[in-house]
Amino acid sequence: MREVTLERIFTNPIVQKYLKRSGMAHAVKVANYAYDYAVSLGADIDLATKAALLHDVGHYTWYRDGVWDYDLYRENDIHAIKGAARAHKLLIHLGEDRQKAKEISVAVLLHTDSYLPEGMLELTPLQKAVKFADEADEEQGGKHHYKQMDYEQALSMIRHLDNKIDRNAYAGESHLA
Repeated sequence: MREVTLERIFTNPIVQKYLKRSGMAHAVKVANYAYDYAVSLGADIDLATKAALLHDVGHYTWYRDGVWDYDLYRENDIHAIKGAARAHKLLIHLGEDRQKAKEISVAVLLHTDSYLPEGMLELTPLQKAVKFADEADEEQGGKHHYKQMDYEQALSMIRHLDNKIDRNAYAGESHLA
């Protein structure tokens, strides 16, 4: 049995603060996409869904003259760096295994290349699952961050995903490292 579930992460007040800022609907959808990508890539589904849920907790809102400025965000964004640090601290605080917390945080760090200089990185299957899941829900101009989802609906989806992960692990098909 997992010590730290998606529900435990999702319901944490600190996580809620950042999910409300970066888009709860987007985070929940990306976590669901990550499950499927992790299965298809042979990655750890537990780690992939946790990284996907937390992938945007480092977002800062970029406004110019009171209006969201997507170009300013793209020019100055380091949300993956901040998010990786926040995710790691939170996961350790919740009791996640330290090595798993590190793997999750590195996947958060590498889910986007918006802050990296030109070049290629060789991503692990876990990191690819989170990156592909994020891209699957992305909308032009960052509109995916403004989709709305009721808290109860989001929590229900998180619980359903936790159950899928647990059933998959019980069935011996967990793809856990």
